[in-house]
Amino acid sequence: MLRPRRESHPSLSVLRPVLMLAAALAAPMTQAATPSSGTVSSTSSSITYSAGPFLVPNASATAGTLSCNALSPCDDFKLSVSVPAGYEADHTLSIKVSWSNTAADFDLYVLDATGAVLSTAASQSNPETVLLPARAGNYTLRAVPFLPLGSSLSATASLQALPPPPPVSQFPAAAYDTFTAPEALNRRDQAGEPSIGANWKTGVALYQSNLSTYRVSFNDTSQPATATWLEKSSSTAVVSLDPILFTDSVTGRTFESQLAGKASLMSYSDGDGESWLPSMGSGINSGVDHQTVGGGPFSKNGPLGVLGPLTSYPHAVYYCSQDIADASCALSRDGGLTFGVAVPMYSLLQCGGLHGHVKVAPDGTVYVPNKGCNGQQGVAVSTDNGLTWSVRTVPGSLAGESDPSVGIGADGTVYFGYQNANGHPRVAVSRDQGLTWSDDQDVGYALGIQNVVFPAVVAGDADRAAFAFIGTPSGGNYQDAANFQGAWHLYVAHTYDGGKTWKTTDTTPNDPVQRGSICTGGTTCGNDRNLLDFMDITVDREGRVLVGYADGCVGACVQGGANSFSQVATIARQSGGERLFRTPRPVP
Repeated sequence: MLRPRRESHPSLSVLRPVLMLAAALAAPMTQAATPSSGTVSSTSSSITYSAGPFLVPNASATAGTLSCNALSPCDDFKLSVSVPAGYEADHTLSIKVSWSNTAADFDLYVLDATGAVLSTAASQSNPETVLLPARAGNYTLRAVPFLPLGSSLSATASLQALPPPPPVSQFPAAAYDTFTAPEALNRRDQAGEPSIGANWKTGVALYQSNLSTYRVSFNDTSQPATATWLEKSSSTAVVSLDPILFTDSVTGRTFESQLAGKASLMSYSDGDGESWLPSMGSGINSGVDHQTVGGGPFSKNGPLGVLGPLTSYPHAVYYCSQDIADASCALSRDGGLTFGVAVPMYSLLQCGGLHGHVKVAPDGTVYVPNKGCNGQQGVAVSTDNGLTWSVRTVPGSLAGESDPSVGIGADGTVYFGYQNANGHPRVAVSRDQGLTWSDDQDVGYALGIQNVVFPAVVAGDADRAAFAFIGTPSGGNYQDAANFQGAWHLYVAHTYDGGKTWKTTDTTPNDPVQRGSICTGGTTCGNDRNLLDFMDITVDREGRVLVGYADGCVGACVQGGANSFSQVATIARQSGGERLFRTPRPVP
């Protein structure tokens, strides 16, 4: 997906010429941070300050590098942290910036004593929050008025106790085999941000990225299992800014879509890609970015009565996308052939525009996850077939950099996996459609995981789910291309007790997915954005978990050489341990 580090506010392009012209006059009117510096310690754990009002926007970071000068103002606060050695073992440093005008937007950067960026928060959330290990040192807290609209800001830096470790799972760890697409396969090395689906009727998996769709068949009569990859791409896949695939496991229908501006070049197949039928693709007035397709049963709720299928195809199909100022979903009642008018899920006053992948529960409830809703992460929820939407956030979560993901169990239990503001992988559980949440915990704690990207969650039986992510035990700013040296692996955490405990497995212990930095900042990135923005996960009829990802470390990189910045199509498939279904699902 080609997009800037953050969405531009729709009014910014109109306001910028006037505001920049007035910058010289406006600058003296801006009140610098008051006070301009301060200290937190183990005995004095919190400090607050304010700054503003700000009149001139600074969107320079969208060009790749943040600038701070008279025409592009920033506000700096000097923070000293005075704590004993080892204090970070059970404490975190929290920095939070907020503002009163909900239409405004500020970003937060935290720099160390050398001026290197340790962490950023630029999610369109209010407040913006950064979490760091509570280590002694001198820091610069830099607030950037991305779209200030005359607003002032208030900020708090505090030392906070970490929550207790999560409970230890008594279940055995799952095992995985990896399957790499053969070199002869067309575009197998252009597989950034892939989608994966499983057809329960035929037993095959569908893997899609870029302009290619692959059908993957597994042979379990040999040990280890083998895989056969065949290209089955749609003729409508001719151009794309944002490819996506969804397979309805029950009906066996696969949808393949390529984003083209405010339109979607979609087609669907009932034969695992042997033939494709073109579709209308999206709803009227759909968005320009971050498309997602999903489907499932129709809900029996709704103010206009029961909406149901118009044809023999039994399931609803949803097309969702973001349009800078909002995000919307459109419903198809004829199996994806046509779509109705796109209905807004939320506005920028509620959540940032970018969102995760749409999922549909067995009762027809629709969920679209979001990484930044007024400082927290959450889901947009519809219980009436997309006619109306509500935003429901996860208490205690903090806005992150990667899109979160939901998996939905057989009884409607929702498992919400996300990258928290400190980079750690967390998952929370809801049994009432997102109204309340429980068992929110760090599933990377036991393995010391410090940074993750690309959360992907799937569920099976009510109490069984899997949460996949690319992670590393290396802390720090994982987007720092010059300095970050972490090795990234594909991890999958499993729960078999409804999210009370999780057991996490390194599925690629001897073969990193990436070395060095991973940039999730869109078009401002360099070659470390090879993996793009997400990966995907599904479950087959027998309960095996399958993760579709791109391998960014091949050849000499595997043994410790320089990162290859590749995008090789790869599937991790569960080969051992408890599955997500106690008994295989019947063939639909």
